[in-house]
Amino acid sequence: MPIKPANRDRYPKEWKRIRERILARSGGRCESRGECGRKHSEICICFEEPCTCERGRCGELDRFIAATFRGSVVLTIAHLDHEPENCADANLLALCQGCHNRYDRDHRTGTAATTRHEKKASGDLFA
Repeated sequence: MPIKPANRDRYPKEWKRIRERILARSGGRCESRGECGRKHSEICICFEEPCTCERGRCGELDRFIAATFRGSVVLTIAHLDHEPENCADANLLALCQGCHNRYDRDHRTGTAATTRHEKKASGDLFA
């Protein structure tokens, strides 16, 4: 997900290096194991016996056509606690945009309501 200009200062100066490290750790594959609310356990992308594709992990591959949504996959880095300052490896996951959007849904709903309220309140100041 693109970094909002208002949040840019919350990210560490070495964010690009951190991001590249997490993407390398992912091996080019979404790291979701259900954090997004989807059950990935039924998805097998290797069709081998025994399964070698780590059932339970999302099968979306970076820069490939998505299997579970429209378009191409672009892996993004999710902060599990929604705090950009916390860049510990355990708090970061490389997620496809489908899983990232699902993971952030409740958080975005709350922040969107706050933003709407703030805009309305600032409009009242100048009415």
